[in-house]
Parts: sequence; C-alpha cells; structure tokens
Amino acid sequence: MRQPFAPGTNVRFGDHDPEPPVRRLSELAEGAALCVPDCCGAVATASDGGDGRPSAATHPDLAALASVQLRSGEGPIPAAEEAGRPVAAADLLKDRRWPQYRALALDAGVRSSVTLPFRSADLTVTLSLYSFRAGTLRDAPHGPLRVLGDLAATSLVRDRSYQAALTELDQLGTALRTRPVIDQACGIVMHVLGCDADEAFTVLRRISQTTNRKLADVASAVVDRRGRGLEREFSALTQ
Repeated sequence: MRQPFAPGTNVRFGDHDPEPPVRRLSELAEGAALCVPDCCGAVATASDGGDGRPSAATHPDLAALASVQLRSGEGPIPAAEEAGRPVAAADLLKDRRWPQYRALALDAGVRSSVTLPFRSADLTVTLSLYSFRAGTLRDAPHGPLRVLGDLAATSLVRDRSYQAALTELDQLGTALRTRPVIDQACGIVMHVLGCDADEAFTVLRRISQTTNRKLADVASAVVDRRGRGLEREFSALTQ
C-alpha cells in the first residue's frame, strides 16, 4: 500500500518567498491532512484576483496536481472557486471531467479528492484533500475543516491589512522626513521665479517627472545649490 504524502514535507509553489501567506497555507494543508481519516495529503491556495497565487502542498506530487489546474483553469480548484462550494471527485477512475488533472492524479496514485473554498473579503482560499482510495472523503466538508479553512482565510485577510498598514506608516514616515527639505526648495524656487508656493511645488514635481528622480532628491539638489544656475531650467519648465 502506498505511504501517505506525509504532512511536514511541505512544498511551496507559485511563490518562492516564505511570506506569511505561505506559512498560513502550509499550516492549513498540514493540519487538514492530519485531522481527516484516509487523507494522504493536502494542498492550500489563496487568490485575490491578482497575479500573486501563494500556495502550499504537503508533497511535490500534490503541488504538481495543483499547478496543472492553475495553469489550465480546469480542475476541482478552479471549479470550487467559481461555484463557491465543495467540489468532489469520488473516483477518478470513473470521473472524466478534467482529463489533465485526472491523468496526473491517477499517475500519483490519487483515487479521490475534494476541494473546499473559503471566502473572506476579496480573498478566496481553497483546501484540497486527496486519498489513495475511492469514496473516502465524502464527509470531509462537514468536519473540522470548515473551522480550519475559515480561520485561515480570516487570518490571511488580517495579515494583508496589517502589512498594508505598515507600508502606509513607512510612507508617512518618509513623507515627514522629506517635507522640510521640499518646503525649503519651494522657498528657493519662489524667490528665483517670483512665483507662489503652489507654482513652486509644480516646478519641482515637473523636474522630478522629467528627470525620473524622486521629488525629495530634486529638492535636496535645489537646496544644495541654493538655486544658483537653475533660473533657466525653472523658466523653461514654466513656459
């Protein structure tokens, strides 16, 4: 008899950076494989409609099963995402809905599977369980997997919000650090061109866009030169 695709031999695919989403999905896949009888392994994926598709599997063969579905758009994972409900293949010897998936699964010894979708905000998490025997996963959607999946989806959304808040905080800190030099540069431009503050800022921004330099770097250069030799450049940009 085949040995299970043992939890603990986690394989990531589609995202080679061990970020928090991959860790969450790894925990989900490994936990699900352990708590469902007759389950030989599991795969968890996440999608928010963008290009990034963090995923985790308990074995390379199962990672390949998920990959072929994500590439082709055919299989239990895409079907469960679209339908918003569990999609089962009770016996892949008889189920011919997804030829590529079916052939690869049978080659790996997988006889049956079930995929459960979990949605939170704009994020969809899928959890796929696999078995070497037919008809053994019929009760899986009604067990503890529902709690595990809902928790994983909620946690991923929370993690994403936290990372977004950190990014915004970092951007705010950068803005606060660079604001004084930008204000000083605006004052120099106002003196050189005889314009108001809004026009001075527009000049700096246009130089930044034209030269493909950060606004703070442009402002620092203006301050360092005290506006000397920049009259012609400023005047050209305001024409």
